[in-house]
Amino acid sequence: STQSTWDSTWVHRFRLSTLRKPLSNMAEAPAAAPKIKETNCKRKYCRDGCFQAELAAFFVRELAEDGYAGVEVRTNSMRTDIIIKASKTQTILGEKGRRILELTSLISKRFGFPPNAVELYCERVQLRGLSAEIQAESLKYKLAQGLPVRRACYGIIRCVMEAGAKGCECRVNGKLRQQRSKTMNFRDGYMLKSGTMTR
Repeated sequence: STQSTWDSTWVHRFRLSTLRKPLSNMAEAPAAAPKIKETNCKRKYCRDGCFQAELAAFFVRELAEDGYAGVEVRTNSMRTDIIIKASKTQTILGEKGRRILELTSLISKRFGFPPNAVELYCERVQLRGLSAEIQAESLKYKLAQGLPVRRACYGIIRCVMEAGAKGCECRVNGKLRQQRSKTMNFRDGYMLKSGTMTR
């Protein structure tokens, strides 16, 4: 019985030692191929939309007095081109292009672009009177300076009609003269519309 117990113990230890061999003695397994990260289309559209919305809000805040009229983003495999549409392109460029370089640096740091991966360009709006964004910013600037609402709105409408528009409508709402809020509409020319204006 002692001999059989010893034999069983030896067999058990042999099996354990066989199982516990170092991995260096075994054949190395082939390395797994790296997984390609798939981009979800919904996340991509949401990311691009948030980027353009934040970019537009930044330019509205920075270039309000320079006739800002919108932004266009063009992306390719090498870099991202951002085209700023405005009526006063010279003030956006700055002296020797200094201001647009500052804007490029701010955008690169905010959104984490690598060096020389983003470029800013300025495009002049030819017909300033036919750009709704420019006229809205001009009206906001006039009201902030304290110009009467009626005079500011009629000035905007005259500028639009002289530019060749068939019709124009300007709507201002809020606390204009009194504490009670109200809406004032100013229109001129021929306009086709149905229902109420969307906010």
